Amino acid sequence: MVNFPALNDYEDSRGLLAKLMATVRPEFRPGIVIPAPGSLVFNTEPCRIDECERQRTVKGFCKSHYKRWLDQGRPETESFLASPGPLPVGDGPLAACTVTWCRFGSARRGLCVSHHGFFGRSSETDVIKWLATLSPEPAAERPECRLAFCDLWAQGNSPLCLNHKSRWHAIGAPDIDEFVTRCESVGLDRFDFRCLADRPQLRLELQHALQCRHDERRASTRASVVTPVIRLVSDSGVASLLDWNLEQWSAFYGAGRVGRSHRHNGQLAFLRFAYTRLEDLAAGTGWESEFGRDAWALHRLGYTDTRGALRFDKIPQPWLRSLAKRFIRWRLTSGREIIQARVDLLALNRFAAFLAHTIAGSDGPDCIDRGILERFLAELARDKRAVTSRGRDVSSLNAFFAAIRRHGWAKDLPASANFYPEDFPRPAKRLPRALADQIMAQLDQPENLGKWTSPDSRLLTLILMRCGLRVGDTCNLVSDCVVRDGDGAPYLRYMNRKMKREALVPLDEEVHTAILDQQRRVRERFPEGSNWLFPAPKMNPDGAKPLTTHSYRGQLEDWLARCAIRDEHGQEVRLTPHQWRHTFGTTLINRDVPQEVVRVLLDHTSAEMTAHYARLHDTTVRRHWEKARKVNINGDTITIDPQGPLAEASWAKQRLGRATQSLPNGFCGLPVQKSCPHANACLTCPMFVTTADFLPQHQEQRRQTVQILSAAEARGQTRLIEMNQAVLHNLDRIIDSLDDTAPAEAAG
Repeated sequence: MVNFPALNDYEDSRGLLAKLMATVRPEFRPGIVIPAPGSLVFNTEPCRIDECERQRTVKGFCKSHYKRWLDQGRPETESFLASPGPLPVGDGPLAACTVTWCRFGSARRGLCVSHHGFFGRSSETDVIKWLATLSPEPAAERPECRLAFCDLWAQGNSPLCLNHKSRWHAIGAPDIDEFVTRCESVGLDRFDFRCLADRPQLRLELQHALQCRHDERRASTRASVVTPVIRLVSDSGVASLLDWNLEQWSAFYGAGRVGRSHRHNGQLAFLRFAYTRLEDLAAGTGWESEFGRDAWALHRLGYTDTRGALRFDKIPQPWLRSLAKRFIRWRLTSGREIIQARVDLLALNRFAAFLAHTIAGSDGPDCIDRGILERFLAELARDKRAVTSRGRDVSSLNAFFAAIRRHGWAKDLPASANFYPEDFPRPAKRLPRALADQIMAQLDQPENLGKWTSPDSRLLTLILMRCGLRVGDTCNLVSDCVVRDGDGAPYLRYMNRKMKREALVPLDEEVHTAILDQQRRVRERFPEGSNWLFPAPKMNPDGAKPLTTHSYRGQLEDWLARCAIRDEHGQEVRLTPHQWRHTFGTTLINRDVPQEVVRVLLDHTSAEMTAHYARLHDTTVRRHWEKARKVNINGDTITIDPQGPLAEASWAKQRLGRATQSLPNGFCGLPVQKSCPHANACLTCPMFVTTADFLPQHQEQRRQTVQILSAAEARGQTRLIEMNQAVLHNLDRIIDSLDDTAPAEAAG
């Protein structure tokens, strides 16, 4: 937990109060705040009980029906739904006067005040007989009760009906607008700040937290969680939340509490949220206000989707701490990820601890020479962490020393303070963690894929299996992620976040159709649109957040448990999403797909020397492919723009097609994940592509087709004639198109 300074370390109380007055909007300042439905509690569905319109809270019931369910001893849900009893007090319609044309509220004996007076002054003692003597009166235009759900007439000069007027007097006749708001919001969450009326700044601080929860819309905030926090803060006696640090608030909250519960955790989380947002308001955000601190709150630096802080207080040397801050700031502002900054900081913490143990009282970087680094390497070799983790420490420190020299942060750093390639621990080369064929066969079965409870996660799994993407890149697919090339083949466009660039991979028909269905579901769920193909399923009312990898990994574990996948030894299979990427690449290599094609499909930046030679050979073949005129079965020219955004992915698709389907007179343009049951060229297939290189084969096939047609006509074989006439027609168009370009291409 990060301990932050007290209020006086930021600014005086008057300055913070002025900021609060300028920040907290009027709708969050009343003593009782009743937000609009859906603005703080995202689940606005009504109670499961028929005709009860109150907001559901627990088990699908409103607060009143949930309490009634508890009082009845927690009966079976179905039996309780069948006979839940009357609606909660205040939800049922009020009784009107029994005189049919009168809409005043019932007062005595089923009559309103006026008609009860008329009845009392009559000689009749039976109300039923008296009602029969009344003559119908025309309907009168009278003002109705101020409450929107009440259709009775207002009583006298009051804006309320008789019964609601009585209730208004019973609670002390408060402001009529406040009474109407409270009555119309029965069943909705309300936040009561009246206990802090004598401490206006503290009240504004908690209202500011509520406003921040409303604006950020990242977590449901119920009154059952916030109300205990308001009482707790009221009992503390402080004038501001910043009078204590978070450890003091946690201790005060935990005093006298026995055990833990989900609700208690939510209360403490809201208290910490209120404290953090107030501190943001008091201290400001950005590098100017955060750089000087020893704990950088990441959300103040603009990393709103990242929790926690970068802490430098574990570096005891002031000079090293100052250099570490400059280095981490430079790494972040130059585009490095937060995870890399954390790795760098951990390495600096370990190096600082080593220096403190080895060199007492070091006061500058001049103490770091090659001898010290060799001693550090010796200590690092004794570390029980993995080789890759120790290698990351050496890499981060080397980048740290290089940055100091490059930017001139410290002139007295010795030139020998440097690591060399042989200093890095050598990790053992590991084989790809591809899944066995029998495991993949079980995972890809329609029966097992149908066990996904969410269609979003099922599609995400298919993309991981069929396209070889990383799970983080898949979760962050944008809604408009499908593009097409010149011949209409679909490709998945995604952001390779590791390499910070867009990439493309071919799609098969099943995945493409599933993506179209997913886009339709997202539009139905978010009519105003969402930027993500896989929006987060919870706490995401606006569709602004994508599905997290943590959420998907949890769903994956549940799915694997339902499928009961077993290996060859009968053991339960546990896997990570990244193993599908290994399996995708390994399967392509085993099918003799060129390594350069695999590199393109997996969007790798570099490869081994064999991949370099494969790329040189592939470039030569590709140049001829792009230069040659390509036609389909209709004789239409197919073009591929060598500089277009789909050029690389289109060529990878063609190379993969050559490796998996060999044809005597052309190439197969079928999507790479699909297989064709025919072992020869089909001149009636729209996926067939050919060039002038195959012109002799086409001419020979035309000659043979003419002979077959002549024999079929002589024997009267109508079906055979029909089939071969289509082939002859397509051959004529292909030969005519290719014959014009063959001499020029041959000369070239």
